[in-house]
Amino acid sequence: MKASLQLSAAILAQVLFANALSVVDKRAGGPQFANGEPVDGNGKGAPILGGTNKQIDLQNPDNLGQQSTDNGVVPNLKWSFSDSKTRLLRGGWVREQVITDLPQSHDIAAAQQHLIKGAIRELHWHRVAEWGFVYNGSVLISAVDEDGRYTVEKLGYGDIWYFPKGVAHTVQGLDDENEFLLVFDNANFDAVGTTFNIIDWLDEGSPHTPKDILAKNFGLNVSVFNDLPPTNPYIFNGTVSTKNVTGGGGELTGNSSYVYRTFSHPSESVPGNGGEFYKIDSTNFPVSKTIAATFVRLKPNGLREMHWHPNAEEWLYFHQGHGRATVFIGSTNARTFDFSAGDTAAFPDNSGHYIENTSDTEDLVWIEIYKSDRVADIPLTQWLALSPADIIAQTLKIPLSVAEGLKKEKQVLIQ
Repeated sequence: MKASLQLSAAILAQVLFANALSVVDKRAGGPQFANGEPVDGNGKGAPILGGTNKQIDLQNPDNLGQQSTDNGVVPNLKWSFSDSKTRLLRGGWVREQVITDLPQSHDIAAAQQHLIKGAIRELHWHRVAEWGFVYNGSVLISAVDEDGRYTVEKLGYGDIWYFPKGVAHTVQGLDDENEFLLVFDNANFDAVGTTFNIIDWLDEGSPHTPKDILAKNFGLNVSVFNDLPPTNPYIFNGTVSTKNVTGGGGELTGNSSYVYRTFSHPSESVPGNGGEFYKIDSTNFPVSKTIAATFVRLKPNGLREMHWHPNAEEWLYFHQGHGRATVFIGSTNARTFDFSAGDTAAFPDNSGHYIENTSDTEDLVWIEIYKSDRVADIPLTQWLALSPADIIAQTLKIPLSVAEGLKKEKQVLIQ
């Protein structure tokens, strides 16, 4: 018995010694952020020995202290759709990001929605504006405004719709699998009284509207409404629409159109040669008066130049690739966040920031959203270049020739 205890003690001592060596190795082996450990390789930090989610640590090295310039207290500005509750429905699914998920997003709520072929998002309207971006498959949208003008259009990859508040609409999937991003100009989108679904209103069993009122309203026999769905279906299976719409106030076209086809238009000028930058706001999509957007494709190792937005918070959806951004919120407060596909973020209005593609091989693709009628930004370099060079040189303690050589044109995306 005594020998057994001595052997156990020896084994325990070996294990503890091995763990101690492991800790020392991790401290001495250079930065360990890529391995999910808060160790900078220069004497700061130590391995995590308690409970942790290793996959999250590996995906967020900057949360572990990798960016040594981070300072102060900056609230969390990031939320992943993977952390959202997914609502499963017959014909598809939906998952949201609202203010209770990301409290720092004061202006915008969003959702990913999936429809199979023929599936219909129930007829409805909102107290807020809805903006949609198709990123897989194709959909049929239909909507009617207060003047009886209508739109029925097929949208594919990169196409956008904007429905002003109160406009009645629906969406149907056309391909086998269809998916799109939805954006709303109210962060508390789940609040009661924000969305009005047709079955919620008409179904007598809820109870809401007596059938005799429905019959009188439509000029039909009461029996027509015997098979109304008993509850709000939200999304339901159907067959692809084949009927045309005519009459009323005519089609919504020109400046009144609810549809913008992003890739049918030229991208913005990008002097920095770092990728593609599409702007979609009221200057080229007149009906979109409360949501302005950009679609951005940044080349590997590219940089969205340091800048800020003077007119609105910036809400972001990352669709492809890997990147990071440092957000400066004033005084000496700054924090760096790592992003990958499916992540969303909200940067405070007027906060300085950049976005960097951290991949050597893959483009970083994202969408920027602003609760505004236009996209506006002020780049750091252009500001300094268009200020007296001697003042800039004295302020930053750089040679006057360097200050005089700063680029006066927005670079936007830098390669």
